[in-house]
Amino acid sequence: MSQHDRLQLAKSAPEAMKGLVAVESVLAAGPLDAGLRHLVKLRVSQINGCAHCVDMHLREARQDGESQPRLDRLVVWRNVEDFTPAERAALAWAEALTTRLGEDLDSLHAALSEHFGAEEIAALTASVTMINGWNRLMVASLHARF
Repeated sequence: MSQHDRLQLAKSAPEAMKGLVAVESVLAAGPLDAGLRHLVKLRVSQINGCAHCVDMHLREARQDGESQPRLDRLVVWRNVEDFTPAERAALAWAEALTTRLGEDLDSLHAALSEHFGAEEIAALTASVTMINGWNRLMVASLHARF
């Protein structure tokens, strides 16, 4: 099979892709801090093994002023002091929604509520949902053959 046989989302599902991009635009204009969105998207992409998204979110985070040492240690965020309590709560929430859906989300939500309002938590949850979807779409389009 040639590269042209791969899933080409923009060509095969243009309206769906437009919708996904529109959701990202809404989230970018929403109440969640851009720096936190970058950290969450990067961490979820690391977990999901999406090299394309890791590269993209590293670049975007650097462009928006995130420090390289913090980006380097994001993968071990639980074991370093680089991240604020609010960032830690958001990262724990993102990881739970990505890998441990059966986990007790009540305690994680309570920790989030100490730092974020309902609109920010909703935006964070939507951002986590979207990046999980994007990771899977990118892996499928870069590796799947149809």
